[in-house]
Amino acid sequence: MLAAISRAIEAVDQTHGHGARVAALAEPVAMRLGWDRERIGSLRFAAPLHDIGKVAVRREVLRKTGPLTVEELAEIRNHPRAGAKIVLPLRGARHALPYVLFHHERWDGGGYPAGLRGRSIPLEARILAVADAFDAMISPRPYRRPLSHERALAEIGRCAGTQFDPMVVELFVETWADGWDEWLPAVAS
Repeated sequence: MLAAISRAIEAVDQTHGHGARVAALAEPVAMRLGWDRERIGSLRFAAPLHDIGKVAVRREVLRKTGPLTVEELAEIRNHPRAGAKIVLPLRGARHALPYVLFHHERWDGGGYPAGLRGRSIPLEARILAVADAFDAMISPRPYRRPLSHERALAEIGRCAGTQFDPMVVELFVETWADGWDEWLPAVAS
């Protein structure tokens, strides 16, 4: 049911397959960190749900092509909390909470919803933040054209230590350099 909701949201905000791509991008980093099968399974389950709270965001805001107003930005920034409210009552999905609630926190503390910083951000969310941002940059959006993989990687690297955990960025870039082909099986899983 949660996966169906996530896919419906992707249809509304025109990000078809975003959740699966984010999971596929995040998994090799988690593997390099030595995560066990259970923790990798949690990532595979949770990553596609990370934006489930967008169900609480108006369609016209999700599809807006121009700059967001202050009110619209506040609505978008509420999606992690809205997602947590959906996931929390579901005992079998609670392990998804760090991904859903904290994927927009920033290493420097300037993120949302809680303004966490550094290692106080759950590692799950730090990994997802990089994968999420990379996929967002290389995918078309109503408000901009996609970036090349090279430009997106450069932006990820530029934001290491401010927006993103530098260690996660390093692993992400290393994994990318080792070959995208190795990641493709994760998409089919």
